[in-house]
Amino acid sequence: MKIVSKARQKIHQLRKKMANKAIILMYHRVNELELDPWSLAVSPKHFAEHLEVIHEYTNPISLKDLAKAHRNGNIQNRSIALTFDDGYVDNLYQAKPLLEFYDIPATFFITTGYMGQNREFWWDELEQLLLQPGKLPEKLSLEINDDFYEWELATAAIYTKQDYQKDHNQIAYKAKPGTRMFFYYSIWQKLQPLLEQERSSVMKQIINWVNLEPIKRTNYSTLSAEEVSLFGESKLVEIGAHTVTHSYLSSLSEEQQYDELKKSKDDLELILKRPITNFCYPYGNFTKRTSEIAQNVGFECACSTFEDILWHESNCFALPRIEIQNWNQEEFAARLLKYFSVKVP
Repeated sequence: MKIVSKARQKIHQLRKKMANKAIILMYHRVNELELDPWSLAVSPKHFAEHLEVIHEYTNPISLKDLAKAHRNGNIQNRSIALTFDDGYVDNLYQAKPLLEFYDIPATFFITTGYMGQNREFWWDELEQLLLQPGKLPEKLSLEINDDFYEWELATAAIYTKQDYQKDHNQIAYKAKPGTRMFFYYSIWQKLQPLLEQERSSVMKQIINWVNLEPIKRTNYSTLSAEEVSLFGESKLVEIGAHTVTHSYLSSLSEEQQYDELKKSKDDLELILKRPITNFCYPYGNFTKRTSEIAQNVGFECACSTFEDILWHESNCFALPRIEIQNWNQEEFAARLLKYFSVKVP
């Protein structure tokens, strides 16, 4: 009888672990943009609707507390943690007030090399150069690490206001070949894995080709060190590291990866005067060695971009997340609650 009782107890504990599901949401921006090739922005209206659903149907929790619950094996069912990647200034001025209104915590991962810089993230600068109405030269030639690449734009050389407006909801990687958006995506693919210095060199070639110097647009600003400090004063805000240059980590040497992780951690700790224990892999890109480096420099968890629920078998240094787009309340609720097997009334 004792043996049967112990077996039943183990089964009960296993069922409990499997039943207690949590999810981590991945946001980037709370803003309204004319063009959003990567679906990074959620409008303030829709974000407020998302928070209303979260407040009504789930158990909001900070990422730090969720990671601790995961390590201890006591995840509360329907736990949900919000995260924001990159470090756009609208996180402070648009997202934070809404989070405070609904009393929901969130973690913001900051790319420290862009703090206070008079420039945009490189993918936004590229969008500014290539995806504005107007005419571009019909042929682009780029030298990238001693290799030469050429693009024939053909009809994509002309990009009308109508084309621009039609691309309002166009996602870059879904663009049709021969379009301006596809051209943008093709260049983006070449730039993504480069080191910061290499990418800057290629961007200069593109700037010369377009004959246009990019400006820092207010709607695309990044947080300054002072704003990060102000942000971190909120009891609902956790600040996490997101490397220095938003690097594609698997393309770096181990030493370079270590520097990217350690320096971003040090930068934020110097600003906030407290330990930074959360990390997020840019683009969700990492290797087994990367996660080991994350542990070695003192992070307690790291977020990936794998879409899945969080449960007892999840890897604390490859935490899954659900990417959130600019959905209205009804669609957001339907997508969110299916993970918890809950029917929307």
